[in-house]
Amino acid sequence: MASMFFWIMVLAFGAGTLTALVLGRGALARWSVASLAILGGGAGLGLGAQVILTGTAFSITFPDLLPLAGGLALRLDGLGAFFLVLIGLGAIPSALYGATYTAEYEEGGASMRMMGAMFSLFLATMALVTMADNVLTFLLMWEGMSLTSYYLVTTESSREDTVSAGNWYIAMTHVGLALLLGAFLLLMGGDTAGSFAALRAQADTLSSTVRSAIFLLAFLGFGSKAGIMPLHVWLPRAHPAAPSHVSALMSGVMIKLGIYGLLRFVLDLLGGGPVWWGGLILGIGAVSALLGVLYALMEHDLKRLLAYHSVENIGIILLGIGAGLMFQSYGMMALAALGIIGGLYHTLNHATFKSLLFLGAGAVLHATHTRNMEEMGGLIKKMPWTALFFLIGSAAISAIPPLNGFASEWMVFQSLLGGFKIPVPEVSVVMPIAVGMLALTSGLAAACFVKAFGITFLALPRSEEAEQAHQVSRSMRTGMGALALACVAFGLGPTLIVPRLGQILAGFPGFGGAAHTTFALQTTLVSPAAFGQVSPLFVGIGLVVILALVPLVLHVFRVNFSLRKGETWGCGRVSQTARMEYTATSFAEPLRRVFAEIYRPTRELTVDTHEESRYFIHRMQFRSEIIPWFEKRLYQPLLRFLNFVACQVRRLQAGSAHLYLAYVAVVMILLLLIARWY
Repeated sequence: MASMFFWIMVLAFGAGTLTALVLGRGALARWSVASLAILGGGAGLGLGAQVILTGTAFSITFPDLLPLAGGLALRLDGLGAFFLVLIGLGAIPSALYGATYTAEYEEGGASMRMMGAMFSLFLATMALVTMADNVLTFLLMWEGMSLTSYYLVTTESSREDTVSAGNWYIAMTHVGLALLLGAFLLLMGGDTAGSFAALRAQADTLSSTVRSAIFLLAFLGFGSKAGIMPLHVWLPRAHPAAPSHVSALMSGVMIKLGIYGLLRFVLDLLGGGPVWWGGLILGIGAVSALLGVLYALMEHDLKRLLAYHSVENIGIILLGIGAGLMFQSYGMMALAALGIIGGLYHTLNHATFKSLLFLGAGAVLHATHTRNMEEMGGLIKKMPWTALFFLIGSAAISAIPPLNGFASEWMVFQSLLGGFKIPVPEVSVVMPIAVGMLALTSGLAAACFVKAFGITFLALPRSEEAEQAHQVSRSMRTGMGALALACVAFGLGPTLIVPRLGQILAGFPGFGGAAHTTFALQTTLVSPAAFGQVSPLFVGIGLVVILALVPLVLHVFRVNFSLRKGETWGCGRVSQTARMEYTATSFAEPLRRVFAEIYRPTRELTVDTHEESRYFIHRMQFRSEIIPWFEKRLYQPLLRFLNFVACQVRRLQAGSAHLYLAYVAVVMILLLLIARWY
């Protein structure tokens, strides 16, 4: 059965690539590519689910496909299967959504052949990353995933901001690749085959210094793909530039493969490490979560806002994983399992609600042709289904019970609360700080999505585009609806999912006994540290009962249900207009003032007064801009330095073939001397 799922997945993605190249544009091409992507995603989902449920790894090798020893080696264990399930969950609704969403790109002149082919190859390479079982296979699939997603990001290559976003993305992804190459080379230690089994054995013979260097390189390399601070700069640029169904896959699925790579290195290949490894992950996670949501609050571009929230949620995932690794270092395996499984569960939940939110934002963009929330408003009347699905996603990402974001964040909180049991006071004091930062992050996230939903969908339209908005196609609504149902299902059924995550974790050293007995029985999740327990299912039932009781009580007391219409108070004005509404700027202004030391905004106020009296103001114009601290202090100086170096290097291009031959000769002599010396 596993082999059948594998071949269906591979053949479906391959056929989707060929179909896109052959058919090009048109409804037949779009639906054919989408159907094959759905088939491939479903097969991958089935393969991953089978490996998780049976506990039996799937492996297959093609020794002649790659020139080096080991060939193309594929093996799917529990950890890889979990992330393969994520890819399937993201691929199916995104492909269905994209079948009609991409019709607009045909009218815009985009290359549909390239888009369809890269979409299928993107899904294929992501799936094969989770199955790679040697270094060459992993790096080839990783680079394939990066290049195909780059071409998807630059679909609208005629736009300057899209080209800039693509340049940032390809630069950061290759910086990450260079770091991963260094980590693998250190771990291989001269082994040319580079099988993961050999790397596990090699890791036990390495010194602590080399192991720590490998960890740092892997953490930074995979962290650049995941979007941790300060390596996140590509993310709020690339995700808004990509087509929305691609943004959903990149944010909901692709960046999670950075989490997969980190876990593969730390838990599997290296087998754990000292406490500072987990502390570093925990600290970076806390900073990423808090700063991600703070910068999201200031965004008016709906897709950039969601992109910054991906940074925030990657931070929450790393909080759980970092806490788990710290507990593992002290042998507190029950709490270690709780933290890591909480991180994995939030990975799953984020894949659903973030994909849903990006598809919802794409529907708004499709209907209004703008990402600027200041030009939206009133869309709930024009697009009721989109508004409902976006509201579910907003509540889920805000960790409101009984949706899925609540259950996984509760588990991360519980793992952090167990930090007082760490026997070293200097280390245990870190956990309450992380709890406070996570609590602040959660509150700010709720405020941000009140803004995102309210400014976008409520009140009166602020532009002609919003006034003329229309409901999107049925396939787009179906894709969003499937993810909305997943948010509800994963929120109500964590007791069915968490034990499966425990089985995955049990395959790693030290987790064999703890992961199976730590968690809930039947309908209640129980923390191993006995801090609390929760039943999302009963919480959901309670909310339904309360909502049902409200109209019943109103009926008993004979409340008048007739609809009454009247004008709201308009400060003495005759009628309400869109100018009287809250804007995204005014909503966020109090928080901008509270966190002014972090934002450090630039302000410009221009006042034009009447020529006869300065007390009569003719016009006022206020402009404020926030440049993220990392870009101002880190990347701008770095770019200036690189530009200077590039200008100096250009002098070597004299146009003389004789000079170029001299360069080659000098380099060859230096290489021979180095080889002789070693």
